[in-house]
Amino acid sequence: MAFRDVNSRRHIGLQQLSSLASAGRTLLGPMKSCKFVVDESTNQSMLICSAVRLIESLDLSSAAGQLLNETIQAQNKEFKTGMSTLLFLVGAWSNAVLECLQQNVPVSAIVSVMSEGLNSCCEKVQCLQISVHDVNKELCSSSVRPNTSSSKTYEVACDGFLNPQIFLCLQKEVSPSKELVPRNSCSHQEADSNLNKGLVSPLADCKQKRLTHSRYFSALATSPSSSQLDDSQVCLSGQSAHPCECYGLGHLARALSHGNEPNMKLLKSIVAYQHERAECSGSNQFNIAEVVTCCLPGLPESYSCICPGFVTLVSPEQAAVIKHLGDKPLRILLTEGDLTEAYRHLGFTKPRNIRTVLERPDLQEGRPGDVWLNTSLDILTRSQVSLVLVKGHVCENLLERCVANKILVVGSVPQKVLSAFGEASGAQPVTYLTQLSASCVGSGAQLELWTASDGRAMDLGELVPVRIRVRGLTLLTAVLTTAVPAKMQLVEDRFWTLVYRLHHALRDGKVFLGGGAVELLCLSHSQALAKQTLKLANKKPVKEFHGPWLAASSAEYKPVVLQALASGWSQYLAAVMCNTAKATSLFEAQTLIEHHLKKAADCGSPSAYVLKEFQTGGMFQGGPVPSTGSAEGCRVYDNVTAKTEAWRRALDLVLLVLQTDAEIISGPQTNQLLNSPASSEFMFL
Repeated sequence: MAFRDVNSRRHIGLQQLSSLASAGRTLLGPMKSCKFVVDESTNQSMLICSAVRLIESLDLSSAAGQLLNETIQAQNKEFKTGMSTLLFLVGAWSNAVLECLQQNVPVSAIVSVMSEGLNSCCEKVQCLQISVHDVNKELCSSSVRPNTSSSKTYEVACDGFLNPQIFLCLQKEVSPSKELVPRNSCSHQEADSNLNKGLVSPLADCKQKRLTHSRYFSALATSPSSSQLDDSQVCLSGQSAHPCECYGLGHLARALSHGNEPNMKLLKSIVAYQHERAECSGSNQFNIAEVVTCCLPGLPESYSCICPGFVTLVSPEQAAVIKHLGDKPLRILLTEGDLTEAYRHLGFTKPRNIRTVLERPDLQEGRPGDVWLNTSLDILTRSQVSLVLVKGHVCENLLERCVANKILVVGSVPQKVLSAFGEASGAQPVTYLTQLSASCVGSGAQLELWTASDGRAMDLGELVPVRIRVRGLTLLTAVLTTAVPAKMQLVEDRFWTLVYRLHHALRDGKVFLGGGAVELLCLSHSQALAKQTLKLANKKPVKEFHGPWLAASSAEYKPVVLQALASGWSQYLAAVMCNTAKATSLFEAQTLIEHHLKKAADCGSPSAYVLKEFQTGGMFQGGPVPSTGSAEGCRVYDNVTAKTEAWRRALDLVLLVLQTDAEIISGPQTNQLLNSPASSEFMFL
């Protein structure tokens, strides 16, 4: 990547960070501007809207670029959110540090004061944390409208993102007086017929009034094979303890979605299904470990839904095996690692002082590896295994032979899927097929071709979606579809971002006020610290630092460094306001920010002013997101831990690159200082 305005005589690493981060400026806020990334080797394009995909697509040949990639990947691995904030602040604070260096501020003063300033900001914004219980109580109490229950029923019924079975759960909330079918009071066929009856009236009206050219409205139909197991018949008994949607989590999830309305329908289905199971088992109401995704490019987004069981893609030859096996209960085997001849478990070491000349003589005719193939197939046949789930890769030759013998082998299965099938079927994972015994094989698995909401089986050409189920399986698959294949990764990233935001909010038990409220308080606090420090610079500098030389230096430059830290918050707020259409230009955004800062200062308590503005929906209201019919739909919240960790990681990266650049530029000056008489008063960071 070409770096703009890079001066070879100055801090190259900081300039590279600034240049890389500028590419993700439009990815901040709910109204993101997507980018097309083109692979020059294959000429294939991909639509991205996250900092992770952007950094993965760039040519990061520099050391600073590699550090930036590792930092963003670490944030993504732990939180799945906050990467765009991290990337933007890296660029903003890199520019701020460069400005400090232009004013001859020592590196030691920049490092100590910026770290101290960020820690002070993190402590200051604790007053803007609200417990999840209080958020749910406030949003749910203000969301009920006495004359909107019927319209909500029709709106949910028209939405193609919901699975028909889980729709009944949401229909029950808005129509509690309607008689529903108990879980065990009828057969599968009766439940299926009652399910269809419950959808006739809403659908008949929806077909007349729906918008035919909008992806958010599509007719909802049932799948003939979707109610064969009890696991699919969710929310058919009992009444909701919460008068609002999604058992008290719907409004919180919407406030955390930041305009991600299509995936809200999927999240509602997940919460509804897991709540029904929690009533029986007492498990957690929202368990992210029970959710996986399956991407089906080429289908309209209205086909996206939540499907109980494990949905995956197989070859047409394997799909023929599924048709042959039918609905019979199958014996299932779980395999950890790769299902190949050369695979060895982690930690395997060959015996020492032994040199292998030939593992076994090739006494039989045939290709190399035929003995292992024959042995593996014989083990599966003798154990009467019809379904094998493999965590790693599968040998192509073994796969072909298994297809010929009507055995379905699925590779690249996530670990949490193996664990879920192990608990439901009683199967115990094995590392090698030679470890297989009768106690390791599970039972009760069922296979079927996945069908869309209109009952049609999908054939995507090279791959066919199938569903694997076991009675008692808690696993849910989010089937994500889009008519634009280049958009598939974007759809999946947005889904997981929303799911993890809710997950982290429930785990933290608290959320931040969103929409820029926290950053505005950080900006106000940083500027207040700078003004306060400027007044007290000559009073008591020695008590705050380790030595008199560093104390004098830091006290002198502390206001400048704190103003540089504040400039990062100001740039962040301006970018968010522009991306949410609250300001038409950066100049207008900066003017509005200064206006609010002045009002916060005049108020005497910036935190009280921010709370008041948030409650009245002034500056911190959500942007132009899809309307939900109530005022609280625009209220925005953020995760606490994910946001603060993004701040810390961004600053740590900038300061690390700063110190590395300083060591490269300064050269032998450090040794000269260490050998000086006043070296005991120095502290090198």
